[in-house]
Amino acid sequence: MDNDFDLDPSLIYVNHAAVAPWPVRTMRAVQAFAAENGRLGSRHYDRWMETEQKLKQALATLIHAKSSDEIALLKNTSEGLSIIAKGIQWQPGDNIVISNQEFPSNFIVWDALRSQGVELRIADISGEEPEQALIEQMDDNTRLLSISAVQYASGLRMDLHTLGEACRQRDILYCVDAIQQIGALDFDVQAIHADFAVADGHKWMLGPEGLALFYCKQSRLELLELQQFGWHMVDNLSDFSAMRQWKPATDARRFECGSPNMLATHTLLPSIELLLERGMHQVEQQVLDNIQFLINAFANRPEFTVLSPQQRNRHAGIVTIAHQSADHDVLYKQLVDSGVVCAPRGGGIRFSPHYYTPRDQLHTLVELVEKFT
Repeated sequence: MDNDFDLDPSLIYVNHAAVAPWPVRTMRAVQAFAAENGRLGSRHYDRWMETEQKLKQALATLIHAKSSDEIALLKNTSEGLSIIAKGIQWQPGDNIVISNQEFPSNFIVWDALRSQGVELRIADISGEEPEQALIEQMDDNTRLLSISAVQYASGLRMDLHTLGEACRQRDILYCVDAIQQIGALDFDVQAIHADFAVADGHKWMLGPEGLALFYCKQSRLELLELQQFGWHMVDNLSDFSAMRQWKPATDARRFECGSPNMLATHTLLPSIELLLERGMHQVEQQVLDNIQFLINAFANRPEFTVLSPQQRNRHAGIVTIAHQSADHDVLYKQLVDSGVVCAPRGGGIRFSPHYYTPRDQLHTLVELVEKFT
């Protein structure tokens, strides 16, 4: 096992597409923060605020944003998508394009706009050209494309640059649900021309639930009408006496309405620092190598079907397999009882190893699947 982690050696943890374990340094940071709270309370709150800013800077570096001013810390991906959905001034007849493989978070928030006369267009991306299927749904009334960077069940990795170019050329807003890519593969908001990107920290970023990255391109900050208000989102958040003359912060903090989640902040920062120290290009290479190993292990066996794309440029950290005769509910239970942490998704069993997952554990995983089928 990688020295960065102290996982129970009896487990084969291949469920980072759901909830990830924390690195050793992250566990220690939480312990230290809890001890400080117990001994000193908020005596050093100024240091906590410095940690919050360090996290924003680290996240900006991780996704290649121009500045940490484009980063807000929210509760989860759904909150970020809701801020976008409620912040845009929609007109009857506007339409939004998404895919037919989205996690509920990236469907419900847009579907809820139908009552305002907004049409939701759902492209079938199961074919050979998923990006073209999305682009063909666009017309002069399309206001926004919202797409998952990597589809949660199939593991399909989208060509985000192609989609970003299509949106830029048509003056369409571009939102990426990046929860299944950030932390697993390199993610560059500038290269793909993203206007917005959202991702919880508890999957590939190896952090806690309850804290999410929200990226809003500087030029789009004023586009989103504010829907949440409080002391933390104002320009001068330390001057409580200036309440009657308040105005929104000029950076992405305008979307953070109230007190920050300092516990989660102290938890996520060391995990992001670990990824940055490792280097996302190296992390990406190891993640893709692990997935390729699993694909190779099952693809040439007629009794198995690899439900995920097999081309290296079409997958990230997810591979979903099915057996032609096995009961997948039974198979899943047998794997879990044997210490495999995975998930039933997309009509099969989903495995999602990270960069540090030992290769010998993946060999054992394949042997267990064979044994139970």
